[in-house]
Amino acid sequence: QVQLVESGGGLVQPGGSLRLSCSASGFVRSIYSMGWYRQAPGKEREWVATVIGGRNTYYADAVKGRFTISRDSAKNTVYLQMNRLKPEDTAVYYCNFRGSVGVRDNVLTKWGQGTLVTVSS
Repeated sequence: QVQLVESGGGLVQPGGSLRLSCSASGFVRSIYSMGWYRQAPGKEREWVATVIGGRNTYYADAVKGRFTISRDSAKNTVYLQMNRLKPEDTAVYYCNFRGSVGVRDNVLTKWGQGTLVTVSS
């Protein structure tokens, strides 16, 4: 069984910064990708950023230049450094994991429990 534990959400003023983290624990054989999605009140969940293979990073236009995704392979952890935050960044942020797990090397897609980010003065 693989668990994802997220942390780092909170309340921040516009222009401020936060760093989210998501750690995958359990029998992880390899990680194909880890990423972040978010869901604002009354809106659909949307993709934010993904890191593939540990180095290749991709961003939604709305966060490009402000957010940075990175992965610590040794810790099976992905981070999202969020700078110059805006009120429209307010949402529940969800970690997404895709990799192979367990003794049978099964492919798994898993979501974190979500962490709330509120950008407000």
